[in-house]
This record gives sequence, C-alpha cells and structure tokens, in this order.
Amino acid sequence: MFGNTAGMPKPMSVDESRISSGRLDDMMTLTSSDEEPFTVLLGYNLGRMTWGADITLNKLIEWSSVANDPEKGEVAQRPLDMNHARGLAVYMLKGLINAAIARRRLQNKDVPESFVSVLHQLGSQPYFSLQPFVANIRDVDPERPSVRAERVVSNAGETRGFQVFLPRHFRWWMIDGQHRLVGGQLVKEFLEMLLKTGSYPARNNLYTARGKVAAEDMIVWMEALECARSFATVQIELHLGLSIEQERQLFHDLNNLGKKVTRSLSLKFDASNPITKFIEDVLINELKLKDCESEQSDWNNDDGALSRRDIVAVNATAFLNKGNVAGATPALVEPRVETVSRMWSAIQGIRDFGQPGAKTKTVAAQPVVLKAVAKIVFDLAFSNRRPDNGDTLLDTFLSRLNSIDFSHRNPMWRFYELTEGQRDEAGLRGLGTYLPEEGRVTPDANRDLGSYQGDLMRFGAKHNDIFPVLADMLRWKLKLPNRHQK
Repeated sequence: MFGNTAGMPKPMSVDESRISSGRLDDMMTLTSSDEEPFTVLLGYNLGRMTWGADITLNKLIEWSSVANDPEKGEVAQRPLDMNHARGLAVYMLKGLINAAIARRRLQNKDVPESFVSVLHQLGSQPYFSLQPFVANIRDVDPERPSVRAERVVSNAGETRGFQVFLPRHFRWWMIDGQHRLVGGQLVKEFLEMLLKTGSYPARNNLYTARGKVAAEDMIVWMEALECARSFATVQIELHLGLSIEQERQLFHDLNNLGKKVTRSLSLKFDASNPITKFIEDVLINELKLKDCESEQSDWNNDDGALSRRDIVAVNATAFLNKGNVAGATPALVEPRVETVSRMWSAIQGIRDFGQPGAKTKTVAAQPVVLKAVAKIVFDLAFSNRRPDNGDTLLDTFLSRLNSIDFSHRNPMWRFYELTEGQRDEAGLRGLGTYLPEEGRVTPDANRDLGSYQGDLMRFGAKHNDIFPVLADMLRWKLKLPNRHQK
C-alpha cells in the first residue's frame, strides 16, 4: 500500500520525474472515453490511504452502488429504510433550493420571492450541509498502480492534489451514506418528473403543493436541478481496495463508535422543524417555559423544568395528534401556533406548575397529563371530526383548565382502583360513561394508569395507553362532549 516516492506513501508507485511531467506510464492504458477525471486530495486515515473529493450530487448518484442486496453479491450494508431516505430527500431538496439562492447572489442576480416562499414551505433553517459520504473503490489495488493520474501543481511547484482518471466500471461502494444517496436519487427523480410534466408527481411528491406547478415556482425547481448537476457539491472519502470484511468493519465503526446525542439536546438544537422552532421562539423565549436536557427522576430535587423531549412530545400531540414532530411543515403548523400558545398559557396557570417541587405538588407536572390536555386541544381545534362549536368548547376548556383539581389526592386519577361505592362517595358518578368500555376493565386494554403511594400519584410509562383516558376524565370534569358517544 505504501510507496517510496520521496519517502511518502502514494496512491500509485511511479517515478517522481514522470509525475512532474504529468505522465504516469506505469498505469493502465485506457482511452479517454473509458475514463472520467476526478480531482482528489490524498489522505492517510489512521494510516490507510484515502482520496477525498468534492463532487456534484448527480455525479455521486451516477458512480455509487450499495451492497445491501444478497441476490447481487455479498452484503456489507444495512437494509434500506425508505422512510428515512425520504426524510433526507426533503432535507436535500431544501439544501438545493438554498444553493440556488446562494448561486444567484454570487452571480449578483435578484432572488425572486418564489425562492424564499418555496423554501419556507419546505421548512427553512439557519444552515444546510451534508456530512461526508464514505465509499470504497474495490477495483483499485492499493499495492500497485491501478489508475492513470496527473499531479495538480501550483505556480510555485507545490502539489495541490491529483487528477485521477477512473474507468467507468470502477464503482464507489457506499459504506456510510446509503440513505443520503437514495435520498439524492429521490430528489433527482422528483425534479426531473416535475419539470417534464409541469405537475407535482402523484407519488413520491417531496413538496406540499399538488397539481400544476405555478409559473413562478417552475424557475425554482429548474435552478435546484441545475445546482444538483453543476453547483452544489458533497464531500466523499474514498477508501481503496477494501475487502468485504474490511467494508463491514468500517461500516460498524462509523455507525457505532460515536456517542449518540441525547434526544432532548438534539431537539433543542434543531431549528429546521417548525414545532421545535415554536418551542424555542415562543415557549422558551416568550412564555419562559423552563426546560432541561433530561427528566428529573428524583421528584424531591425537581426544579419545575420539563425535558425538551417531553415538551416536543406534548406539542406533537397538540399540533399533529402524533407522538413525534416528523413531517411537520410550516404550512400546517403556523396557522395553529396561536391556539397552541393559548394552551401553554393555560397550562402555566395551573397551580404549582413550573415551580420548584412541582412534581410532588401537581400531577400536571407529569408529561402524560400534559399530553391529555394537548389531545383535547387537537380534538376541539384541528381534528377533521371537531364539533361544530369546537371554538366555543375550546375557549371553555382553556379558561376553566385551572379550575380542575390537579393535586395528587384527587380520586379521579384512581378511578380504576376504586369500588363502585367509593366512586360514588368521591363524587365520580357518571365518569365511567366518559371512559372506554364505560369504565369497565377488559382483558385486551391497559387500564393501569399508575400507582398511588405516599400521597403521590405516579402515572405509568405507557403514555399512549394512559393519556387518552386522562383526557376523557378532563372532558367529564368540564362537561365537554363525550368522545365515545356520537
């Protein structure tokens, strides 16, 4: 693998005088039509020779292959997750529009409002970049010259890199980046189909609009595709002549040796999603909601803060009726911001919420209860099945939320643990009609809401089973419509 040219390893073993003249006669002789030139920088990643290059997205797609199909050869990659690839495709589409805007500014051209509008609809963010791809050229033998090349030299005679002429059958076998690669393919197909037909594709549509493309938007998509072909580049690190075993080892190391960022910190730093942006701009900065990186498990040391992960989950329920914020777009979120802001203002009006020791003073400090509140807000404000008087009911709910007894001692939270007589004595008669199966416990449903010990009601970890039931209890308490009765 290591040559002795001036005592430094080289990608090819050649005579130094021939390098300076730009001719490497020791290499394979191929006609120019069989090859394509790439300018690369040599590196030695932990002693292993690599080539680094900046290439356009289209060129990456053209030259890359993924070893994840056992019918086509040995597998050195994980199975493809199309949902993940599609999410990356949307990100890359946004990046190409950002590139088109940047190119216009470099060319001293005006940026039409349509560019900004399309990017906003997809979801803008402060910065766009893709991490480097990592691939292996199996056909390059690191022990002997395998390709033709020329040294790239500055006017001062300093080596700036090498221009290698790769035969077109030398595939780049992707080690790290297969989902980004497929995401790029989806973007390319989307743009080409859109420009060919003049309409947004019925399948694999990466944009929020449908039907015919507006004339002012067509130029946006045209320039985005042009950037993929000629302006927007990605970085790739090419390893040389790795075996299948070595590819698998490198795949493992790249995907497992890094420390994973906590979910709360990741969500805190993400300004691309309109819901996480709402949390930062409105809840944290305006309403002064206290957040932390991880939930405080010791309730005696609770400072009243909610973990960013839990804040995101509550807002995902309020905005989308989902457990996560994936797929949120500005077009969907922005019209709902005012309503969800009102919800949080009402929550902050609950006694002891957000105060030191809140978890020991109010069940409203537990995220599952906040999800129940968020579920009611979604049902009354945004659901396709919202009642005709949903706005009035929502006003009633938010204005009277702080009238509910959110203390741990409220027997309503222990409905399933009480006998019929105890329920009547506690003033819970009629609550059962608001609950699933009219309050009966059935074998196929989880009705274990949590445990009541030491005057503290700790709700369970299965939030998706619990918060709809808690929402039913809140509906009953404020005499809102019963969701189980049509």
